[in-house]
Amino acid sequence: MEIIMSFMMAFGWASLMLCLGMLLRAKIPFLRNMLVPASVIAGVIGMIFMNAFDAANVSVGTDYDMFTDIVNNLFTISFISISLTSTPKGEGNSAKNTVHGALGMGLVWCLLYGLTPIIASGIIALVGKSVEMDSIYGMLVQFAFCQGPGQSASFGALFESYGWDNASTVAIMFAAVGFIAAFLVGIPAAKAGIKRGIARNSGKLEERVLKGYLKKDEQTELTTKDTTVNSNIETLAFHFALIGICYLLAVVIAKIFSYLPSFLGSSMSGMMFMNGMYAAYIVKFIMKKLHIDFLQDNVLQTKITGWTADYLVVCAFMAVSLSVVRQWLVPIIVVCIVISFITFIVCFYFGQRMGGSNDFERTLGMYGMCTGTVPSGVALVRIVDPDFKTSTSVELGACNLTMLACTPVYIIILAYASGTVGTQLTIGVLAACCAAYLIALKLTKCWGRKTYKWK
Repeated sequence: MEIIMSFMMAFGWASLMLCLGMLLRAKIPFLRNMLVPASVIAGVIGMIFMNAFDAANVSVGTDYDMFTDIVNNLFTISFISISLTSTPKGEGNSAKNTVHGALGMGLVWCLLYGLTPIIASGIIALVGKSVEMDSIYGMLVQFAFCQGPGQSASFGALFESYGWDNASTVAIMFAAVGFIAAFLVGIPAAKAGIKRGIARNSGKLEERVLKGYLKKDEQTELTTKDTTVNSNIETLAFHFALIGICYLLAVVIAKIFSYLPSFLGSSMSGMMFMNGMYAAYIVKFIMKKLHIDFLQDNVLQTKITGWTADYLVVCAFMAVSLSVVRQWLVPIIVVCIVISFITFIVCFYFGQRMGGSNDFERTLGMYGMCTGTVPSGVALVRIVDPDFKTSTSVELGACNLTMLACTPVYIIILAYASGTVGTQLTIGVLAACCAAYLIALKLTKCWGRKTYKWK
């Protein structure tokens, strides 16, 4: 009963913070002009709220651990929902240009995925020694910056299962700072590109986009369609039922993976978001074979994914206990600053050299994606390409396939965290992966001459 009440209180506080975030986005010019999502504003307020009441020893009916659990489970649900959504065909501009952009952005993402843990571990080895912070915590930064709060919480939990205390909190804090960096750096860069004439498709953003809500005359009647008779079962309930079935199947898949030898068993079974994705593909396949896939509506499924994303972000911020990592704040902040700078340099260097007319849009999209999530990248792209005239947004989604090339990176890091391999071998494999990604960028002609310059 206490756990259920703790969950409902966490949900209630997160909901209140989201509404406050929405209000502040609408009323404060700086937040409007910076296009900061309500979930990020809510998350910052929520983190301050949780830590202030914690410092005063006042109970709010829930705790940081509950928010961490919510993040882990919401991330699994979001992966299930994404995987249940059918991919629309025939989108984008030139197919060749779209594939080229997706390949290039995916390889740059992989490069940062392998490079940033080396740099972060080195920084913590130097700066964190005086506060007894092990350099292995630097191996969490790419899960946060390159993948966002959901993956950082999941991989942080895996690290904790290997005996590394507070890994989830450290990882989620990395992710929180990454979200802030995405907009504090990305939006001024986008505006500079517009001012200097680099953004060829930019236009004035509509007032409704700036304020973040729709007035009554701007609202549409229907955005989804009913696939069930509501007197029998509500369409929304049916879609959540599909997610619930996928979650149960994901638990079964996790149990099967647990029988794998060595660290692979605990790692694969612990990555519930991946197991959820496999489960969703299975359910989707079965529905198609039974010819009942018409019962699932893509628009509604996308809105469920968006719902999970908003709550996931705010709960990720509220899961950060500054008292837990207070001793490690200096190395964590130093790592975040350096990784934000490295990410900016890498994205803006390679973004100028991919060989397309939309390379500036790709640059912004990559930076947003490599400091937050794909939606962060899309949000930055929308500033310079409000009507989506380029294929950049499609490329950001399509580059997920290229990201599979990062598999050796997280496998060696999990092996290192579990104590299966040593530091030198881990760094060596990560360096080799980075070299391979650079070679791949050259071979695929995604690393060429500049296509635009800052005037």
